[in-house]
Amino acid sequence: GAMEAAELRVGFVGAGRMAGGLARGLLRAGKVPASSILASAPSDKNLDTWRESGCRTTHCNLEVLQESTLVFLATKPHILPAVLQEIRPAVGPHHIVVSLAAGVTLQTLQRLLPAGTKVLRLMPNLPCVVQAGAMVFARGSGAGDGEAALLKSLLSSCGLCEEVPESYINIHTGLSGSGVAYVYLFAEALAEGAVKMGMPGGLASRIAAQTLLGAAKMMLETGEHPAKLRGDVCTPGGTTIHALHQLEKGALRATVMNAVEAATNRACDVAED
Repeated sequence: GAMEAAELRVGFVGAGRMAGGLARGLLRAGKVPASSILASAPSDKNLDTWRESGCRTTHCNLEVLQESTLVFLATKPHILPAVLQEIRPAVGPHHIVVSLAAGVTLQTLQRLLPAGTKVLRLMPNLPCVVQAGAMVFARGSGAGDGEAALLKSLLSSCGLCEEVPESYINIHTGLSGSGVAYVYLFAEALAEGAVKMGMPGGLASRIAAQTLLGAAKMMLETGEHPAKLRGDVCTPGGTTIHALHQLEKGALRATVMNAVEAATNRACDVAED
């Protein structure tokens, strides 16, 4: 069965922004004590913030494997094969290995790790650093229901976390990984519209952000189709329908669909390199 979170020792190989965000989520939710988290990185540059929050740090990747049961691989994708080669001798049947590297398939991970290793592939997005992430994961052949359940329960403290077939991971990258940037662009445009009409920029940005947050929260909490929620805002002959007409003229929906498609295709290209 899955081990109790209380005795779970969590390691991070690579200590960048995304790894730090996941660790903060675990700490904030009280899922894992700081003393049970160990992170490794080649230099001290990223490790200082980990020490400040009470986590243990090292420059030795092997030490992370020796000290931890759940290990997140959070290095840059092009470095990962060399890291896997280095840690391979220390990986045992008690380990659960979770890769965050974009474009590195489960097949590749399983080839570079000992046969039967419990390995999963996780694709987070940047809002994980504020516990509002959207994450999907897929499991390798060695990982069972227990490992999937453990990962899901731990990462629910960092945001939405869903298990998916591996083929969805590149789509998630186009929808959610890159998607936060589309939303920032939209937020900037919303605020600039208000600035044009005479509202100060700082206030306009705050209101735009809260508008996006509120709309997203309503979608998640009601479970309604967005078209239904949009319809609820449009009164006949009112302000909203006049505005929506302009968005349709600008082909907003087709443009956003094209963006998701382009990012997904790019993620597929990167994966094949």
